[in-house]
Amino acid sequence: MQERSPETYVIDYRAAEQLLDIRDPRGAIRLLDSVIAAHPENTAARLLRARSYFLAAQLRPAELEFQTVLEREPDNAFAHFALARTFERAGRPEEAQRHFRLAAALEPRPDFLQAARFGTGTDGGPDLPPAPAA
Repeated sequence: MQERSPETYVIDYRAAEQLLDIRDPRGAIRLLDSVIAAHPENTAARLLRARSYFLAAQLRPAELEFQTVLEREPDNAFAHFALARTFERAGRPEEAQRHFRLAAALEPRPDFLQAARFGTGTDGGPDLPPAPAA
């Protein structure tokens, strides 16, 4: 096997972002697996892999990755929101509501407030918004 450099992992990460943008979450997961195996502390890669799992409807792996991100960054509003969406899709509304409210409290974006039912209207649907720029 060819020796991998730090630059190779950056390229894989960027390629995974592109794959996710074109709705190929399984391809993104394959690339991110090697990045995370080499750099398990990389929270950005874990967040991207969690989003990929979510979009691939692999809810349990998505949940575990979002929880790992939140163990490292408990104030990550997007990770709370995405974990809530994961719980929501898994039919766990009470757990979802807790994380929707945490996301809205940490970052009062309109979509977070709406999902937490702090704003007006109903929940915005099952898709995740784009992650904030790293």
